[in-house]
Amino acid sequence: MTPIELLDPFALAAAVVIPIRSFTFGKQRLGDALTDSARHDLARSLADQVANAAGRLSTIVVTSDDEVVEWSTARLAFVISDPGTLSAAAAAGRNWAAEHGLETVIVAHADLPFADDFERLLRPGFPNRCVIIPDRLEDGNPVINVPARGPFEFSYGVGSFQRHCATARTAGFDVEILRDHALGFDVDEPDDLALLRDAKLLG
Repeated sequence: MTPIELLDPFALAAAVVIPIRSFTFGKQRLGDALTDSARHDLARSLADQVANAAGRLSTIVVTSDDEVVEWSTARLAFVISDPGTLSAAAAAGRNWAAEHGLETVIVAHADLPFADDFERLLRPGFPNRCVIIPDRLEDGNPVINVPARGPFEFSYGVGSFQRHCATARTAGFDVEILRDHALGFDVDEPDDLALLRDAKLLG
């Protein structure tokens, strides 16, 4: 039985796409603050949090890393090969969802320590709706809920929040900007670790 057969019809309307390059080689900017082992364990723990937040929704992990493939398989997630960039990985996950008859995808970065229920972003019956969640600096875009079909080009990197807003509007999507701490806080810099320690998510 495949993972998609385990879900109910409502859950089949959407999937969560999680691009993960590697647990071992990710989060290089934290290298001065954490040991290699601690950085690996943190990356895996954050990915667990994000995958758990998918709840009933199908999960698509985009990766070519053997450890991440094993982790994904154990979680009954679908795995597709990493095409090499974050933008291309998000597009690959969206294309997979469209090809399998899903209406919408939630592309989520794998480093969201407070990620909760992604299903709360969905509004059945509004297939043209696009929810864009900026990071706390209003620069990046750690989570986006976008229709699985229609013209849309992912463009991650500096300024991705504004670019995705403009692209979604040009595509004719109904854009909703949601400023949400749980889904907008990603771990990129050593300063971010202090909040994790305050929340007792990091020793």
